[in-house]
Amino acid sequence: MANMSIGHCDLMIAAGVRFDDRVTGNIEKFAPEAKIVQIDIDPTSIHKNIEVQCPIVGDCKAALKGIIQLMEDKNPEDFKNDRQQWLNRIEEWKDTTPLKYEQDSVVIKPQFVIEKLYELTKGDAIITTEVGQNQMWAAQYYHFNKPNHFITSGGLGVMGFGLPAAIGAKAACPDKVVVDVAGDGSIQMNIQELMTAIESKIDVKIVILNNQYLGMVRQWQELFYKKVYSFTHMENAPDFVKLAEAYGAKGLRCTRPDEVVSTLSEGLNYEGTVIMDFAVDREESVYPMVPAGGAITEMLLV
Repeated sequence: MANMSIGHCDLMIAAGVRFDDRVTGNIEKFAPEAKIVQIDIDPTSIHKNIEVQCPIVGDCKAALKGIIQLMEDKNPEDFKNDRQQWLNRIEEWKDTTPLKYEQDSVVIKPQFVIEKLYELTKGDAIITTEVGQNQMWAAQYYHFNKPNHFITSGGLGVMGFGLPAAIGAKAACPDKVVVDVAGDGSIQMNIQELMTAIESKIDVKIVILNNQYLGMVRQWQELFYKKVYSFTHMENAPDFVKLAEAYGAKGLRCTRPDEVVSTLSEGLNYEGTVIMDFAVDREESVYPMVPAGGAITEMLLV
């Protein structure tokens, strides 16, 4: 829905957006109908990747306040009908291509873990992520109700970001539940920071969606390289439960769908740092997906 909105809008306000290739897809096909307002405090970021019609060099907060003031001077009735048509179009995209998956009684789907995490925390947790499929499933299936509750590195691709970010978030907001959603690959980039959490008595929860792969790269190899998997297997990853215990944290393992809720509940209610290791479907993929060189509206949906 977001990609389709970008592809068909006639005005885009981009505040602090660098328009990297993870966002734009094929530049020649990016937002072809839109006039773009780009706001950035760094003048070198303006026009860097995408030509824009209205560059604003300055602080995003100040610029957006100015835009709101301009809107307040307008009569809402002047564009009410046009806006309703646009909202109806967005609702149509939502209805025709909703996010979906099927959870059976045998193998844990990663989406199921995230949905149950959302339900148990009532959407009130601060969620950080590592990079890859875990990052995307968290964005799709944890239905964020509040601002500043999703801390992720976006398109920067910073494997290992999630655990240090979770420690920082918990230090800043000690009364909040803070959960790092991780993959079994990314978590190993900075897993030594468990020592920081333990030493500083910073209570963070780590949910590992363990598919024994570098999942995002594996997905590309499956779809575009006929399942010729090269250096994406992770069968020799450590036992994360034992590793948690070695650092002085609590370790929990979940291998069946009917254990997901109880494992999450135990981990979330534990007073201290805990790793929850979920053995998920090894070849589950993230959709929608934009193939290399495609426009962001040219998505694979299954």
